[in-house]
Parts: sequence; structure tokens; C-alpha cells
Amino acid sequence: MEEKIKNLTEEAVALLAELVKTPRVSREEEKATDILENWMKERNLFPIRIGNNLLLVSPDYNPERPTIMLNAHIDTVRPVASWTRDPHQPAREGDRMYGIGTNDCGGGLVSLLQTFRILLSEHRNNNLLFLASCEEEVSGVNGIRKVIPLLPEILHTPLGILEKNITAIVGEPTAMQPAVAEKGLMVLDVVAHGVSGHAARNEGRNAIYEALNDILWFRDYRFEKVSPFLGPVKMSLTIINAGTQHNVVPDECRMTVDIRSNEFYSNEEIFDIVRLNISSEVSARSFHLRSSRISLSHPLIVRAKEMGMEPFGSPTLSDQALMPWQSLKLGPGHSSRSHSADEYICISEISDAIEKYLQLLR
Repeated sequence: MEEKIKNLTEEAVALLAELVKTPRVSREEEKATDILENWMKERNLFPIRIGNNLLLVSPDYNPERPTIMLNAHIDTVRPVASWTRDPHQPAREGDRMYGIGTNDCGGGLVSLLQTFRILLSEHRNNNLLFLASCEEEVSGVNGIRKVIPLLPEILHTPLGILEKNITAIVGEPTAMQPAVAEKGLMVLDVVAHGVSGHAARNEGRNAIYEALNDILWFRDYRFEKVSPFLGPVKMSLTIINAGTQHNVVPDECRMTVDIRSNEFYSNEEIFDIVRLNISSEVSARSFHLRSSRISLSHPLIVRAKEMGMEPFGSPTLSDQALMPWQSLKLGPGHSSRSHSADEYICISEISDAIEKYLQLLR
């Protein structure tokens, strides 16, 4: 078995190197998806291509059985200016492979793909899906959001049943510790209104002053339900714009609020609480980036704990936020390396991930 894992790891690393060479910034993943699709076909897999997403379905799929979805994303962010090496030149130095997207989340992508291939040939009591998704870094409409509505037709199973039967493992870098909860995100645009006037005279109504009470509310309000894994809901006023010139009383003050939700509040519930407590006009850019969680009594989490893994809560977003079914985040690498200069994954981390995924899912 040790030799088999070694061979699978080398094959996975070779695939990852080809992906590193191929720029695959969000919304520009076509060439990388071509490489991954051809790799699958060469190994007698039958990917279903949905835009730049690739879906594999176990041939023995049965809608009456539970389903495990293995998911990781193809795309990357743009390289930051402080890289000291070519981000698209995969460089192996000792146990490390450097390159854009190796950690986030190429290591998880190739590890889960190898895991899927091995489990296909073994007796299972569940269905297996593998989804390589695009546009994860921007939560784009052509990523997993495009795939989910098509699954009932592809799998000949109503979405309501899929939502109950699927559990997803998302291969984001977590040092192979299970993230059982993930913070959601909602961005608010807030506008306080006043009346313009000349600053030298007692005219108008200053929109900045109108906004002050709301600014203090965002700073001081505390949501009652606190998550043991994610902590409290966090609201941060991050942008304020008002005024046109020094001698004109501003008639409008625009603000942006970043809200990170925990699993006890939907974004819609938080929005209603905000709207009831502030006097300014408020709108949400979207509600779809939800906080997620999986029960600690779920068999996958029970098994993970038996293997010595420690459940935790993740502050960073992933495609989990868009999934209507239970999910956990579990992958090789460390979140602190993501989106950073000289990003890397350790070869030993990929090997360890394949071995642990198999141990967990068997």
C-alpha cells in the first residue's frame, strides 16, 4: 500500500505541475480545465463538462444511497507583486513544490481526484461524485452555482433528495483537520441622507452627522448567539465616502459594511436586524454566501475524530457557502499560505492527504 500511495502521489504532483504552468485566474480557467479533462479521459474517467467545471459520477450511482461529493477548485487569484520566483514555474525544492495555486487548492484538487479513482474500484455503500469547480475565488455565477441546478437532471434525482443525501468534502487547505463550520459573508451598502448647504452658514443637514448613530451601532451591537467554533457575528464598517468640497455641507454619506456570519444566523436574518436598528438606507449586495456547518455526530466527523483529527471553525469562505447540503472542509496545506507570495505545497502533505482521505472514506 505504501508503494501505491507513493506512485499516486507522484502522478498527482505531475498533474499539479501542469496546472501550475497554466494561468487559471478566476473566469479564465478554460486551458487548465482542458488539461484536467484530458488527464481524466486518458485514465478512462468520463467527465461531464459544465462550462469550466468538471463532474465525475461513480458508474454505480443509485439515488437511494447516500452520496459523498469530493470538491476542490481549479482557479486561482492573481499572483501578488511580491513573488520572488515565477509563479507559473513549478519548482520542487526538497519536499516543497512552489507555484501559484499549489496550496489553494491544487493540492486538495489532485489528492481528492486520486482518492476518487481508488475508491471507484472498491466496494462501497455510497455514491461518489468528484467536482472540480471554477470561479471559486470570486464566487462566480459560472462555478458551482451553475452546476448545482443541473445535478437533478444529470443524476435523475430531485434536488430535495440530493440536499438530504449528499455530504461534501471540500479540499481547501486545513492541514488535514476538519473545518466543521465556516463563516458566511454579506456586504451591505448603507446610505445616510442629509440636505446640502453652505458650510459658512447654518444651512443644510450634514449627512455625516446623520450617519453617526448608525456608525456607533455597527461598532457596538452584539448578536446574541455565539458559535463555539466561529465565535460571534462580526460587523466591520470598512468604507465611508461623503462630501464633494470643504465648503459644502454633504447631503449623502455612503458606507460599506462587511459582515461575517456564524452558523446560527442566516444572512437574511442579520439583514432584518440591521434594518430595524439603523435609520440609514441599507441594501445587501447578495445573500447567497451563507455560513455552513456539519453536525459533530455525522459519521464522517466521528470517524475523523477517531483518526485523531480536531474539528475547528474556519473564517475563510469556500464553495461550501454555496452548497445546499452538509459539508466539511478538509485538505492538505495551510490556509496561511493561500493568496501569498511564493505559495507552496509539500509533497508529503499530498501523500498524507490521499492516505487520510482513503482511511476516512473507507
